[in-house]
Amino acid sequence: MTPDDRAFLTGLFDAAVAAADPRVALRPHLPARPAGRTVVVGAGKGAAQLAAAFEALWDGPVEGVVVTRYGYGAPTRTIRVLEAAHPVPDAAGLDASAALLDAVAGLSADDLVVALVSGGGSALLPAPPGALTLADEQALNAALLASGAPIGVMNAIRKHVSRIKGGRLAEAAHPARVVSLVVSDVPGDDPAEVASGPTVPSPVGLDDTRALIRNFGLALPEAVTDWLRHADPAPHPDDPVFHGHAVRVIASARLSLEAAAERARAAGVPAVILSDAIEGEARDVGLVHAAIAREVVARGRPFGAPVVILSGGETTVTLKRAGGRGGRNTEFLLSFARAIDGVAGIVALAADTDGIDGSEDNAGAFADATSAARMRRAGVDPQAALLANDAWGAFDAVGDLFGPGPTGTNVNDFRAILIRG
Repeated sequence: MTPDDRAFLTGLFDAAVAAADPRVALRPHLPARPAGRTVVVGAGKGAAQLAAAFEALWDGPVEGVVVTRYGYGAPTRTIRVLEAAHPVPDAAGLDASAALLDAVAGLSADDLVVALVSGGGSALLPAPPGALTLADEQALNAALLASGAPIGVMNAIRKHVSRIKGGRLAEAAHPARVVSLVVSDVPGDDPAEVASGPTVPSPVGLDDTRALIRNFGLALPEAVTDWLRHADPAPHPDDPVFHGHAVRVIASARLSLEAAAERARAAGVPAVILSDAIEGEARDVGLVHAAIAREVVARGRPFGAPVVILSGGETTVTLKRAGGRGGRNTEFLLSFARAIDGVAGIVALAADTDGIDGSEDNAGAFADATSAARMRRAGVDPQAALLANDAWGAFDAVGDLFGPGPTGTNVNDFRAILIRG
């Protein structure tokens, strides 16, 4: 892989992230000023940057509190920024949930609540209901992360094991009007799925959720299973408390992929977008993308080279062994690298647009036809690393990790495959 190839792929990632820049994304969606107070609440990996951008754009007094991942904060004037753990919740997240609920308590119909919601908010807002504890919610989160279940299934469960998710934060703000401004990191851009929808109720009910648990064969902590037998259903979208609320998706994978495609075309390389909503096991999705890339090289179909193939969405990783390092994008790319081993003319970048992929500090990695061979020369068996869920270790061994640092936004997976021809 040449430095020019890396620079080209990095430029596409940068274009995708820039399309979700908080100030650019917020400006056309600002609500009208209320007669009363303006209270901002928010959660997610991009919540602090969204809060700072809102303060810069808002013409009037504003107060409130948002929570983001440790290390993802940004300076603000009047909106408090709290930090908590992700992907496994901690006590700081518990305090943050209480702070958000306090911020919307006692409001009137003249007041406005602006919810700034981005991906990652589910883990940042633990609020166990009933007799459940933080430890129970941590165990639930760990079980879901290891299960390989689609994000929609995970969020259906999370919202029924919470005092703040599934529209409950908006319910607590009644009778104030709530405007939710959402940076989507989920396939299909359903705002009720982002951060498990603290201010956006979902029609997926408790009976539906129990059926999903059975159908996917999920093994949940015993205390959570017991709770779900008699839990109160999350509020339904038709509930009158949500009358007059507004929900706007202000940034998404679709918009970011379109920006990356435009950047590629401006550089003289045709671009195609497979989909912005790809789901499935990361290693399997990697094999499918590799098969398409090989078909382009061998037969010039379904696209002619040169071309850059783009895709987004949210894959999943079912943990096979404990102790592996990495995330869904590096696991996708390790599977992809094995499948294009020795096929010249293919280079790729897979990364999470929030700047962090999984448990380490990289966003993803680069790969080309020589990646698997270089791993073997470095003493790493790519197949063994894939089986051990240690894609980070494999790419670290050859110096191909990609680490831009926290980006301040999150529109999920970004994959770019350049085929020179």
